Amino acid sequence: MLEELKQAVYEANMELPKRKLITYTWGNVSGRDFEKGYFVIKPSGVDYNKLTPDDMVVMDLEGNRIEGKYKPSSDTPTHIELYKKYPEIGGIVHTHSPQATAWAQAGRDIPLYGTTHADYFYGPIPCARSLTEEEIQGEYEANTGKVIIETFTKDDKNPMYTPGVLCCNHGVFTWGKDAAEAVHNAVVVEEVARMATLTELINPQVKPAPDSIRDKHFYRKHGANAYYGQ
Repeated sequence: MLEELKQAVYEANMELPKRKLITYTWGNVSGRDFEKGYFVIKPSGVDYNKLTPDDMVVMDLEGNRIEGKYKPSSDTPTHIELYKKYPEIGGIVHTHSPQATAWAQAGRDIPLYGTTHADYFYGPIPCARSLTEEEIQGEYEANTGKVIIETFTKDDKNPMYTPGVLCCNHGVFTWGKDAAEAVHNAVVVEEVARMATLTELINPQVKPAPDSIRDKHFYRKHGANAYYGQ
């Protein structure tokens, strides 16, 4: 079942160590089949060197395993919350990539300091609040997804214009129209985080880029009047 999607999700997962976004098994990728309403995700705790496309796990949005010999990623409930809330999302990535995770552990949004950031994210990359003790001791992974949604709802952010979030004390989630785009966005978040750290080291009084720079660089690649690329 969903053999093409399994292959795509497997390939997306294999990009994480290749791009140095993960260590050991500290990450996962999923991809959604919009027609069937299922998604495919990496199995929990399986070494990347041993993964095959057949190891990918098919899930439904109620958390039922439809196909697969392994248990799905422990972060599956987070993926489910995001898929259920945002029907436009077709792929999700979770990593503990070091530069971006440092910002998450600091509990800070990543400010928009330049055009690299603005090409992909319309404004700061937000850092969600810490989970409460009750949320941690309860359905922790599902509550992580709910806190991400809360972050975007309270700030009225478009998740496809800001396709990523930092989870305080935890790590990074990114998403896109499919698994490959979600990985691409995870790479961008890590690079933007590194640039922001260096920027603040060079100039601790730095201010975010002007809104005109943000708008020009974002909208030339996104939206109805985009003109970048072929």
